[in-house]
Parts: sequence; C-alpha cells; structure tokens
Amino acid sequence: MQTLLEILKKTEGFFAGKKLENPRLQAELLLAAALHCKRLELYLQFERLMSEETLARLRDWVRRRAAREPFQYITGETDFRSLTLKCDPRALIPRPETEELAGLVLDALPASGPVRAADLGTGTGAIALSLASERPEMQVVATDRSEKALALARENAQKLGLEARITFVTGNWMHGIEGGFDAIVSNPPYLTEEELATAAPEVAQHEPREALVAQDDGLSDLKTILAQAKAHLLPGGFVALETGIAHADALAAHAESLGYAHHESRKDMSGRDRFFLARIERSDP
Repeated sequence: MQTLLEILKKTEGFFAGKKLENPRLQAELLLAAALHCKRLELYLQFERLMSEETLARLRDWVRRRAAREPFQYITGETDFRSLTLKCDPRALIPRPETEELAGLVLDALPASGPVRAADLGTGTGAIALSLASERPEMQVVATDRSEKALALARENAQKLGLEARITFVTGNWMHGIEGGFDAIVSNPPYLTEEELATAAPEVAQHEPREALVAQDDGLSDLKTILAQAKAHLLPGGFVALETGIAHADALAAHAESLGYAHHESRKDMSGRDRFFLARIERSDP
C-alpha cells in the first residue's frame, strides 16, 4: 500500500507534466477532497496508508483534472459565502465576484423586515440561497431558462432546508414573474465570443456556454434585464448586476434612457468595474 505522501508526490509530478498551474497546491486540494479533510490536515498524516477505494476515486479525479475539468465539477461541490452548494456541469460555477454581488445586495436592503427579491438566471441557486439564508424574512424568486440548472438549484435548496423560502420559475429573465420586488439581482452572460475563445480550458471547454456569452459586445442580456426589471420594482427598489469590466458607460446610458432615477457602477475586490446598480424613485417624500 502507498502512503499519502507518496500519492501526493506522484500526483504533483503528473500535474506538473500536464502544465497545470500550482501542481502541488492542486494535488493537495484534490487529495484533501478525496479524503474529506482540510488541506493542511494532510501534513499531519503523510504516513497514512491509502485504501484502494480512495485510490480508485483519486485516479479518476486526477485524470479529469489533468483534462482541465474544473475542480468544483470533479468534487461535486463549491463554497459560496456561508454555504456549501452542489455543483456540476448543469450550471456555471459561482465566482468570488458573485459572492461580492450577493453581499452588495444584502447591504443595500433593510437589515430586518420582510422584503422580496428576484435572482434571474439563478444557476446553482447561489445568490438566491445566500439571500434567503442570511435574511430569514426575505422571500426570493429564482428563475432560469435552463430546466437542468433549475433542477440543480432546487436540489441545493432542499439540501439547505430553504425550499419553502424560494419560488423557482422556468423562464428567461423576468418572463413568468409577477408582482413587485425590492431587489432584482442577476449574474447574466456578459462575455463576448472573443473573450470566451481566450478563456482557460476549464471555462471554455467545460462550463455551459449559454451562461457565459451574450451578443452586442456582451451587453444584450444586461440591457434586457434592465429594461424588463423596471416595471417590477417597488418604490425605491433596485437592480444589481454583475457585468463585464468595460460595460459601465453603456449600461449608464441605457439606464438613463429607461428612466431610472439613480445608477452607479461599483468595483470588485480587484478594483475593476464589475457591478452596476440602477434604482427607481421612492414614493415617500
């Protein structure tokens, strides 16, 4: 039988030969996931003998990772804010920037009291589930045009015990949604074909293309959401979007043409224009 350290070194060497970035780190992360432990805990058990069952699972995972399948699809889960979500090729892998978007929405809403939010193009359900879990009085509507993605979001809601707080709707953006909302949030497709062509193989070859690429220089879905959302916002309500880093000016012009009272671009943690907010007027003086 081989020890954990022996397997770790072999995996690191294999990944290095396949030109993966940070082969040692990637080997450690994959091995920790296979053993259901934290990465740093590996260092406390280097002499541990590896069972054939664990080795069989690890061999499959190593082969898939060497083929540039995303780590999250291989292990079947991903962390998003305080949640651990099921993750597979039915939906886009939630990014750290989208965690920031969810936090931005939570910060912009009242700290307590009943509010209603919509998450358009929910994918794994990451944004909707975070909003519902962090604000117990919030009711959330989550939409997606992909039945497969919506099924994944429902599975995550059931796993987290949040299915009673979220209404799932099959449809494209606001289609099929009724009523008013305090917040409408979305991480829609916003890459161009050229950007996807130069993306890492993990993205270009494995994640759903329809969740990544939009027409009109990546702006078409962003503009559609701004246009459709306005009639569904309650007084003082807002739209919050994750966008491409070159979209702020075009979205500002579009929001003004639609009659939004206020709009602004927000930067992500790396200092790039990544989020766009547009708000309608409050009815109170």
